[in-house]
Amino acid sequence: MASGPSPSARPSRRSVLAGTGAGVLAAGLPAAAARAAGVAPAVLGEYDVVVVGSGAAGMTAALTAAKRGLSVVVVEKAPTFGGSAARSGAGIWLPNNSVLRAAGVPDTPEKAAAYLAAVVGDGSSAARQAAFLANGPRMLDFVMANSPLRFRFMAGYSDYYPDLPGGLPGGRSIEPDQLDGRVLGGELARLNPAYMPVPAGMVVFSQDYKWLTLAAVTAKGAAVSAECLARGTAAALRGEKPLTMGQALAAGLRAGLLWAGVPVWLNSPLVDLVQEGGRVTGVLVAKDGTQGVVRARRGVIVGSGGFEHDAGMRARYQQQPIGTRWTVGAKENTGDGIRAGERAGAALALMEDAWWGPAIPLPEEPYFCLAERTLPGGLMVNAAGARFVNEAAPYSDVVHVMYEKDRGATGSHIPAWLVVDQNYRNRYLFKDVLPTFVFPDAWYASGAVKKAWTWDALAGGMGVPAAALRATLNRFNAQAWAGSDPDFRRGESAYDHYYTDPGVSPNSCLAPVWAPPFYAFRIVPGDLGTKGGIVTDARARALRPDGSVIPGLYAAGNASAAVMGHSYAGAGSTIGPAMTFGHVAAEDIADGVAAGV
Repeated sequence: MASGPSPSARPSRRSVLAGTGAGVLAAGLPAAAARAAGVAPAVLGEYDVVVVGSGAAGMTAALTAAKRGLSVVVVEKAPTFGGSAARSGAGIWLPNNSVLRAAGVPDTPEKAAAYLAAVVGDGSSAARQAAFLANGPRMLDFVMANSPLRFRFMAGYSDYYPDLPGGLPGGRSIEPDQLDGRVLGGELARLNPAYMPVPAGMVVFSQDYKWLTLAAVTAKGAAVSAECLARGTAAALRGEKPLTMGQALAAGLRAGLLWAGVPVWLNSPLVDLVQEGGRVTGVLVAKDGTQGVVRARRGVIVGSGGFEHDAGMRARYQQQPIGTRWTVGAKENTGDGIRAGERAGAALALMEDAWWGPAIPLPEEPYFCLAERTLPGGLMVNAAGARFVNEAAPYSDVVHVMYEKDRGATGSHIPAWLVVDQNYRNRYLFKDVLPTFVFPDAWYASGAVKKAWTWDALAGGMGVPAAALRATLNRFNAQAWAGSDPDFRRGESAYDHYYTDPGVSPNSCLAPVWAPPFYAFRIVPGDLGTKGGIVTDARARALRPDGSVIPGLYAAGNASAAVMGHSYAGAGSTIGPAMTFGHVAAEDIADGVAAGV
């Protein structure tokens, strides 16, 4: 539960070195030698608020603090800004916001509260859920008022569980509108690159990818493809540098910080938190090759991301098989802020979980598999050659099932395989490989993809029993022809039909696998980042294991235990809460200052 720590979350190293004029530093730091010699770490600066991390949570927090009249600095480990948010599709799940109201979305606070409670259950406190729902719309209006960012409704992108009370089949997700990167000037060169670059000459929104996948087989797909090209052409004629998705979100927030005069120190990783008398009063960072203290008169907000790229933390907290090679999170996310929070006394929770999604371990980097496993003409099987999941289910759920214990006859679910046929390949874009085009040789050489002209030969390449795979495919094909999946109910939820082919009937999720050659893609438990971290309250304040507040310490984004608990309400359930609780943290600090606290 996000509202309480697990036994393994107890602090491993408590504070303990008193520095001269620099507060109390955690034991074992390189600064200890300087202290022993009677030399305090250099003071690099003093601000009302220090924000750790320049992702969506950190930059929203910094912008809020600055516009509330506080002095603020952002310290960032990477040589770029934007973190995982810049790499993402930048869907934002945020019920009842002004963009949704303008689009006529039939949402209400009561529906949103009922839905979130049904999805999350006891995975986070009711108070935090209420704080997210109450503050999210205000946060969005604030961001639009203080940055060049504008947003658009992702019409039809269903909530992930639309049949639960309050769920909306039409969805509640929004994404950034097109942004001209010239607003950043030279700072644009320091924007963290996208996970998947937009095709050259096009302006593509996250919602467009559904239709680009279908461009060869649907009129709507062809029209959207032409529209994306027209947008790109128009932007080029205007001399713009068009940005969308996570690139637009990160750039827009950074522009807001530029306008507000907020410095962002790149290449300045967090070493530890500084404490005095039980209160967090600053951070120790490594800047320009020198460790020094940045003092925080009012508070430190940790928005440094998760620990997806720290092999030791993943091995300690998460199920096997696990590793750092299957995540698409920013490579700098190694849990620095989480470990610093733990050393300062914070409780941790949800460390075993992540924002999971089936991934294909391609040699260049993992590919987070969305539409490909949902489109008709494909199915997933495990090492026993058996289906084990609704392939069109929310991506986090699919990986939760992959990690279920071995149930004997079905065998292990990791790795799994996505099996498709040539008919599927003739119709649909796969990652960035056009229909009918051959896959790169490196995909085959790495073992991520297998190809064969018969089911039995494909089974041999996959290492699964041929008879079992034949039986699975025969059963699946019979059900696909009938348009019904009694085994796993694929196609019964509105969400199942988002990434599918409306030209296929009677069930747009299902088509038989019959046309050789056949392909199998290795599927592993990938993720967008981890979702466990510092336990916080409804005001984003860090909590100790006994539930008491650590004065001066706040956390948001993937450095904190997710308000979504073990679930995932809809597209953007990572970024929406990250921005909201970054905003909440800064508002709480500013309100305290205004009240003279």
